[in-house]
Amino acid sequence: MIKKVELLSPAGDLERLKIALLYGADAVYIGGREYSLRANADNFSLDEIKEACTFAHNLKKKVYLTLNIVFHNEDLTGVYDFIKAVVDAGIDAFIVSDPFMIKYIKENFNVEVHLSTQASTTNIEAVKYWKNEKVDRIVLAREVSIREIEEILKEVDIDLEVFIHGAMCTFYSGRCCLSNYFTNRDSNRGGCAQVCRFAFDIEDDSNPFTMATKDLNMAKYLDKLIASSVKSLKIEGRMRSSYYLATVISSYRRLIDDYYNNTLTLEKIEKEEKILSRVANRETSTHYYMKKADYTDQYYTGRQELSNQDFLGLVLSYDKKEKILTLTERNYFQEGDDVEIFTPSGKIYSFTIDEIYDSQMNRIKVARHPEEIIKLKIDFEVEKDSMMRIKVI
Repeated sequence: MIKKVELLSPAGDLERLKIALLYGADAVYIGGREYSLRANADNFSLDEIKEACTFAHNLKKKVYLTLNIVFHNEDLTGVYDFIKAVVDAGIDAFIVSDPFMIKYIKENFNVEVHLSTQASTTNIEAVKYWKNEKVDRIVLAREVSIREIEEILKEVDIDLEVFIHGAMCTFYSGRCCLSNYFTNRDSNRGGCAQVCRFAFDIEDDSNPFTMATKDLNMAKYLDKLIASSVKSLKIEGRMRSSYYLATVISSYRRLIDDYYNNTLTLEKIEKEEKILSRVANRETSTHYYMKKADYTDQYYTGRQELSNQDFLGLVLSYDKKEKILTLTERNYFQEGDDVEIFTPSGKIYSFTIDEIYDSQMNRIKVARHPEEIIKLKIDFEVEKDSMMRIKVI
């Protein structure tokens, strides 16, 4: 049986971790309350890490923990006890950038170490070096091409992980210092203020200047990445919502499965790209994978990032006898709207809303209050944690 490439999802908290795994991720990467590069995410307490590992392992899936800040002396206080505690909690691997941390973990614990993209690994000799240092997997720098990936794997037998979707840092694999200087928040110790997305006033120019990168989207070239023999395809976004993760993970899950089933077609790719285009509010590109990145891969003055209200509700239950769907409303919808429900098992149901009821089964025409419990009359059963959205296609 062919072993499929891993689909790796971010998770900013326990709820999002469960959604990512239910919607098709093979593994998730998370951060603890300390030592993580996403300090502004909710992140995980030790008890939540234990629960996350138990949940994932029951599904025969994995949990990786980020320990990828640039360590200063004061950051070492407590880190050794923390590492032991999360190993005991069941973590499958650490994502690390500090050479000493790699050495310490490999010498003291029977757990995998994945070299973070923060290490900016871009060439064959660097990969050989890190393999010699007992690293189990390398998350390549975001600045490598598919051709370079293929060249590396011809020379070195090691697991490689690459990003396939999400926001990309303007600076070399995240090694930014703008946040430090502009906001006194150290981006390499978890405090990134996303200064690269600020609008700057330029002297003698009435137009503000921006320089942010477009998001990454490799759906169209997923087959080429899989064929290159990388072991893991990584989604960016520990700050993203459950709806975003469910949408992106389920789209890439279908594309990966279609690739291995020899049923991947241009029509299917275009359909998933349309779904993916609706879940984020930025333009996308392939960045360095297909060519040298240039001005077309970045935003400059005049960009627009407009959010939509596609996510309508999270399914709580379905009463088969009464044929009543219960959901928590997220955005406004009304009778007559064309919608679809997508499920953790990968199915998508399209229909027109005919009857809406409040939590007391009073008939209403419009659902207009986010977080309200709403009931719909539908003829088909859908599973818990399915999501309803505006019909995409």
